[in-house]
Amino acid sequence: MARELAADLRGEVRFGAAERTVYSHDASNYRHLPLGVVKPADLDDVRTALALCRQYRVPVVARGAGTSIGGQAIGPGAVVLDFRRHLGAVLDVDPQARTARVEPGVVLDDLQRAVRPYGLRFGPDPSTHSRCTLGGMIGNDSCGPRSLAWGRTSDNVERLELLLADGTELTVRGRLAPEERTALRALPGREGELHRQLQEFTDHHLATIRQGMPDLPRRTSGYPLDALLPERGHDLARALTGTEGTCALLLGATVRLVEEPPARALVIAGYPDEGAAADAVPALLPLRPLTAEGMAADLIAALLAAGPRPPALDRLPAGECWLFLETAGATPVEAYSAARRLADTVRREHSAAVALVTDPGEQRQLWAVREAGAGIVTRLPGGGEAWPGWEDSAVPPERLGDYLRDLRALLRRHSLRGVPYGHFGEGCVHLRIDFPLDQPQGVLVFREFLEQAADLAVSYGGSLSGEHGDGQARAELLPRMYPPEVIDLFGEFKRIWDPENLLNPGALVDPRPLDADLRFVAAPRRPLPLALPYERDGGSLASAVHRCVGVAKCVDPTTGVMCPSYMATSEERHSTRGRARLLAEMLRGMGAPPGRRAGGAITDGWRSEEVREALDLCLSCKGCASDCPVHVDMATYKTEFLHQHYRHRLRPLAHYSMGWLPLWLRAAALAPGAANTLARSPAAGLLKRLGGIDRRRVLPVLPPETFTRWYRRHRTAHPAAAGARTVLLWPDTFSDHLQPNVLRSAVEVLEHLGFDVRLPAGPVCCGLTWYSTGQLGTARRVLRRSLQVLAADGLPADTPVIGMDPSCTASLREDLPRLLGPDGRPLADRTRTFAEFLDEFAPDAPLPRVPRDAVTQTHCHQHAVLGTAADRRVEARLGLHNRVLDSGCCGLAGNFGFERGHFEVSEAIAERVLLPELRAADPGTVVLADGFSCRTQIAQLAEGRQALHLAELIARALREDARDRRPGADGVPGDAAR
Repeated sequence: MARELAADLRGEVRFGAAERTVYSHDASNYRHLPLGVVKPADLDDVRTALALCRQYRVPVVARGAGTSIGGQAIGPGAVVLDFRRHLGAVLDVDPQARTARVEPGVVLDDLQRAVRPYGLRFGPDPSTHSRCTLGGMIGNDSCGPRSLAWGRTSDNVERLELLLADGTELTVRGRLAPEERTALRALPGREGELHRQLQEFTDHHLATIRQGMPDLPRRTSGYPLDALLPERGHDLARALTGTEGTCALLLGATVRLVEEPPARALVIAGYPDEGAAADAVPALLPLRPLTAEGMAADLIAALLAAGPRPPALDRLPAGECWLFLETAGATPVEAYSAARRLADTVRREHSAAVALVTDPGEQRQLWAVREAGAGIVTRLPGGGEAWPGWEDSAVPPERLGDYLRDLRALLRRHSLRGVPYGHFGEGCVHLRIDFPLDQPQGVLVFREFLEQAADLAVSYGGSLSGEHGDGQARAELLPRMYPPEVIDLFGEFKRIWDPENLLNPGALVDPRPLDADLRFVAAPRRPLPLALPYERDGGSLASAVHRCVGVAKCVDPTTGVMCPSYMATSEERHSTRGRARLLAEMLRGMGAPPGRRAGGAITDGWRSEEVREALDLCLSCKGCASDCPVHVDMATYKTEFLHQHYRHRLRPLAHYSMGWLPLWLRAAALAPGAANTLARSPAAGLLKRLGGIDRRRVLPVLPPETFTRWYRRHRTAHPAAAGARTVLLWPDTFSDHLQPNVLRSAVEVLEHLGFDVRLPAGPVCCGLTWYSTGQLGTARRVLRRSLQVLAADGLPADTPVIGMDPSCTASLREDLPRLLGPDGRPLADRTRTFAEFLDEFAPDAPLPRVPRDAVTQTHCHQHAVLGTAADRRVEARLGLHNRVLDSGCCGLAGNFGFERGHFEVSEAIAERVLLPELRAADPGTVVLADGFSCRTQIAQLAEGRQALHLAELIARALREDARDRRPGADGVPGDAAR
């Protein structure tokens, strides 16, 4: 079958272990290895693939972004059709009709960008809007916070273009007049037969459908059979929205658009608890807010446990649970007036604390906290793991407060914890729970809780799912919500569309058990010897990689640092999520008890070539450690894997050349002229081949003198002033041996500000090149030797240490304690970046004015580990008109961009934002880049542009000020000037 698919399709056909592994998960608790993955290049590929699957009796699962929480986007032994890769176009926009025609793989944010020039938008906006697809939204009937105003996806679908499992193609529309229904019944062939069966199905079961389907604003459980009723216009488009790919494949859709409000305001109301907040909602709904979102204090606690406090949280009023009530208007004044009415009602009716936010930037920051909820609450404030399962139940909004109180009581009875939040205006609650799935009794607890929670929701007249659909997580529970005759109708409806049960079998009809196929149950039982501590994950790499819950922020290619290789390749296995899945599958096999096989796709443990290949394009940028909502730290996992993979084995050539570069540079510095001559000679090509370096890379030029040699001469000629505060400047390898002007500029600025700048008594190194290539034994020895050198200095223990290169500084702050434990903590705690030092230790010192335009390329490690707030404050003191590029990684990333086989990816990453921005910048614009890698990438790829370190910029300004102050500097004789 794989051979035939590869021969007949223009798109990609992947039946290897790596691709099967990364597509074996979505955002649910489940793992199903597919038979293979097809990424169709066009609709003809979809038709051909489905025909071959039908011929071979292989099930088909359609997939968008793979963010389904119920397990709808995975299937055992199925062929997964990835629509997101190539079928993501907005085909047409009709502003007058307010409609758009789209391919199934179009990402929601791409649709929003396409229709924004017309003042329009697609109404539903789930928190995964930057990566979820319209096909997936139609499959699950997705909603989002603004469905209170604009409805669910099913409320916004005009027509669907479908491919049935038997190859039939047809288009279904919304509400139909009686004469239209008659015409459809008369159509020839399979299409007419289908319409006759559906109409007869409805006519025969009118009473059952009318009485058996709860009327709720958020009911996405089961098939929406009530859309077929005559009084609802026999709406086939609506009836198929939310069927989770079990009835037909979507080839295209025409969706309705709504007017984008020109202005918005946000009212935040604080209540003593979530029950009180929910009780308050029904009285506020008549004021027609766009949203009525609930978020309790435990979600904020989870956010703060995961990372630094966002400044936007300071706008939250007093309370333990908050309602986010958004208003809209044609003007800011109109939106503000609507918000004031809401705020006054909240104060008058509920005596609640209120904040009114009109600044768009602050609104975005506050909404970002809410949108990150799906990721944040996978880690509870105490550090425990929380999982989906009872993810989005919904009850009538007027009963939500009591339901939440009973739901909390049910959690307590089972000794479980979770963080409820969600769409209170429509009675929908998101909840992840710390099910003990890695313990022997955990699966029993999981099943018992879900059964009782289902009964609780139904007792309130609710739905098992209010947004994400059922999938394997909840389909087994549908008989608790619907009477047997309705369950029978679900099966009959499925058979009308898909009589051979080829499309996503087991997702809704005849479902797989909710406690089968759990991805955590086969996690390693026996501890594995590891080289790194994984202190946030109990020392377990398995727990660390299971941080990834499939939220898929790493496959948003538009912004941020994470994940640069995915942004360049669009390959799932090169995303943070894909790599986490591969590592989890590898550990699954390694964790099986001796003598037993785990039945996984990757069975060769640390020697896995699939894992090595996927991690080969990981730049170790650390972007995921900060940008991922659950802080998956792939750079650390890669280091561990490389250490284990190459243990007692020959390594790639680049590990010996680039990994040991500090020693090679120290040797070359003995004769820099000869080294430069060799690097520019015909022998350079041979050197690159021997070193595993790409032939297109230019080897850097060594300066005639290292910084440390210059410093010894400088110190002799310019001794420190008496009483000056001592600081220790860290002479990192790349600045010392390749760009000494950065360190010299730092000395110039620091001495100008009155500091006594010292260097370590001997050679020191952060060990990063060894650490990033997995040579951890050598990295530890290098760091211990560096600590011994510092101890011999005799400087006070609180002497600040200033690092000039962000990667080196981040390594001292984060990797040093990780490798040496408590011994490394004192140095880590007193290490600062150059900007941090100026901001903390010289906050009032006069800095020169630099009123120039600048753009900044932020180093990935600074973004992820160190932060940039101090840089922005120092730039403000300089008067610099700076714009920080949203360019993500520059693409060089230390040794990555120099290694053979990486040049194309490195260049593609730089071409995404950085290089176009530099080409477009005015020639007089200063380019700032504190990272040696960033400056090198810019110098080699940006066509003559040169970037400066912040210290170089300030030192230049000091020299210009000094020159301007010299007598005669303006062309006036010295005496006259005086």
